[in-house]
Amino acid sequence: MNTFPEHFSEVERETLYRVLHARRDMRHFLSGVPVDEAVLQRVLEAAHHAPSVGLMQPWRFIRVRDAAMRASIAALVDEERGLTAQGMGEREAEFLRLKVEGIRECAELLVAVLAPDDGTLFGRRTMPQEMALCSVACAIQNLWLAARAENLGMGWVSLFDPVRLGKLLDLPLGAKPMALLCLGPVREFYTRPMLEQLNWRQGRPLHELLMQDRWSEPC
Repeated sequence: MNTFPEHFSEVERETLYRVLHARRDMRHFLSGVPVDEAVLQRVLEAAHHAPSVGLMQPWRFIRVRDAAMRASIAALVDEERGLTAQGMGEREAEFLRLKVEGIRECAELLVAVLAPDDGTLFGRRTMPQEMALCSVACAIQNLWLAARAENLGMGWVSLFDPVRLGKLLDLPLGAKPMALLCLGPVREFYTRPMLEQLNWRQGRPLHELLMQDRWSEPC
């Protein structure tokens, strides 16, 4: 039996948009402050309610609780951070000053994994890999929004070698780690995206990215 209303109220609608606009990619966490198990279950259930192409549900989440494992993952990220900096040219030193992850401080560390392909054809015949990746991204976004609604910070870390991380996590053949997700209480949320606040990059307004009928560059 469907227990949800057919229509949402104006207040509920405004709350959703407020959560969407308040979501931030967090890097600063309160060390030593845990996430309640019931809250963690709620946000994971939110992730699991994401849409997926052909109802394939290709997401898997690994909760990293072992301190040694977390340290090994942090070391992989540190190594990739250095390699990324080397490719930044004149912005190398500026990049190295950025805080790009909160793996050591966050209350929970989750790894979002793309599961081995199950052969789903529905909706994937022309773009099998892309549609699986999009489905995992939807689950991550659901998790992110649910975390923000729970007043928890979340940060997506992509600075790692997927092959080496996969070996560290004993992933089966065909599985691939897509994201390290740092989750936990924060002292405060950034008022704007951190990269904007630090003048690393500025987001573009919607009107510059919205086109009609065919591709067209803004004037």
